[in-house]
Amino acid sequence: MEPIITLPNYINGQWCASIATEFLDVTNPATTEVLAKVPLSPTSEVNQAVEAAAEAFLTWRRTPPTERVQYLFKLKNLLEEHFEDLSRIITQECGKTLAESKGEMRRAIENVEVACGIPMMMQGTNLEDIARGIDEIMIRQPLGVCAVIAPFNFPGMIPFWFMPYALACGNTYIVKPSEKVPLTMQKIFQLLEKTGLPKGVVNLVNGAKAAVDAILDHPQIRAISFVGSTPVAKYIYSRAAANGKRMQCQGGAKNPIIVLPDADIEMTTRIAADSAFGCAGQRCLAASFAVTVGEAQRTFTEAIAETAKKRVVGNGLDPNVEMGPVINAQSKVRIEGLIRKGANEGARLLVDGRYPNIPGYEAGNFIKPTILQDVDPDSELARAEIFGPVLSLLHVDTIDQAISLVNSGQYGNMACLFTTSGAAARKFRYEAEAGNIGINIGVAAPMAFFPFSGWKESFFGDLHGQGNHAVEFFTQTKVVVERWPGDWSRQF
Repeated sequence: MEPIITLPNYINGQWCASIATEFLDVTNPATTEVLAKVPLSPTSEVNQAVEAAAEAFLTWRRTPPTERVQYLFKLKNLLEEHFEDLSRIITQECGKTLAESKGEMRRAIENVEVACGIPMMMQGTNLEDIARGIDEIMIRQPLGVCAVIAPFNFPGMIPFWFMPYALACGNTYIVKPSEKVPLTMQKIFQLLEKTGLPKGVVNLVNGAKAAVDAILDHPQIRAISFVGSTPVAKYIYSRAAANGKRMQCQGGAKNPIIVLPDADIEMTTRIAADSAFGCAGQRCLAASFAVTVGEAQRTFTEAIAETAKKRVVGNGLDPNVEMGPVINAQSKVRIEGLIRKGANEGARLLVDGRYPNIPGYEAGNFIKPTILQDVDPDSELARAEIFGPVLSLLHVDTIDQAISLVNSGQYGNMACLFTTSGAAARKFRYEAEAGNIGINIGVAAPMAFFPFSGWKESFFGDLHGQGNHAVEFFTQTKVVVERWPGDWSRQF
């Protein structure tokens, strides 16, 4: 049996063992096999990473954008070359199916590709003769040292909503991966090292709350990106903002899908099941409750129940598996508790996925797709982010009632409508209070050249990840008004 490795940090261009005294096991959620040990790095190691990044910034910001993107071109090629390895690592430490891991890495690569357009995206504006002989220009300059505090559910993709743009804009960067899934970022940093990036431009620090707080408090870190639950997003946003930092914090979600009577039920059911149960429901764009309107209640309810029962659950490395485990035992217990509470509050368990028997993986953190019918809109089940493969069913009589139900929630990450009516689709798009809208789409995930929007308690900040929002976030504007003395005598 091979010894279990302890993961190093990557600081100032070198892999270095942490001086941490506490470590956590990184486990495969399908087998509970220990894959590695991750150090809970102390504040001093975050400080070392910041010092290295601050020193590297002095030269990196003066590197022309056309040269900076050459490293991203190399990274894109390396990610393609190691695509299969990275996907397998994601599945092993996160639990999702291999197909889902490949989709995640494809979206990561797309963000690298978009960031390679920074020579166009980072351009400023100018206007001659705002007054006689006076010109005005607006230029974009990098901020300095920036950081991401990443979640467990997309260890390959989510850091790439931010990091490529930060680097392309001339910033230096620190990544703090989730302590639950640090292996993917270890591999990615091995590839970053191969690009030849100057030392200190990118740094990796493993850890938990102490490392997070060190990032939030360090005076030389100018901007922080975060994705996770709303309570943690609020904590991170308030503490970092109090320290004068630029922040973007993606929080939780309770995403609704609305099914109208004129929807194509067969296609709607397939899409809705993929949305609710894909990645075991552990994504901020998972459908969490479905609202049927009118006659759609009978047809959709029957169809989604049958589809949920047939979904194949198991180890994500098995090509026949359609859904993997949840991330750990604590998450499994929490989700099962919410299901039990919903049933106690009056919801009917249409499909109960608790306590499944997965042959060969009895120790795994599995919950099968679960559907609860007749859920009270005011219950905790209808309001709380479950972050698991659980779909609640609610029913209303009109689309206006459905939109009102959508808008009454505290979150605003995504809302989707299934219909064949263009008028209904436009009304929903116009009135639904969510940052990402899907029309006959179950996961309204923006492409890399659009911002990943979120409203209400699903997002804290002004500028989102990806695309032009990321360029705005990772640059500061400078306006220059200039007049040259040679013109003074002729014009004044």
